[in-house]
Amino acid sequence: MSYALLLLPLLVAAVVCAVVALRGDRRGWTALAIAAAAVLALTLAFDSLMIALDLFRYDDALLLGPHIGLVPIEDLGYALVALLVVVALWRLLPARGRAEERRTDA
Repeated sequence: MSYALLLLPLLVAAVVCAVVALRGDRRGWTALAIAAAAVLALTLAFDSLMIALDLFRYDDALLLGPHIGLVPIEDLGYALVALLVVVALWRLLPARGRAEERRTDA
């Protein structure tokens, strides 16, 4: 199984979760775009460093082919999945502090 086939269902599920969590929230989408740019830039920098130091290797037969620096394109997908899942969980799970404030206000 290639890295892309492993990534695809995770990425689809994460995108669906983020769309559900951020529907109708323009500020949320803007914040997500800024966070995605930061996470992807950090992933490129640190993954390139770790690959250059030979801390890990990829099986070339399982890669799609395109690289940005030393980082295979699939590696960016995993960082994006993590970001989308965190954003969705942050928005969809009730905030404990707000729930307690509502109970004391009522």
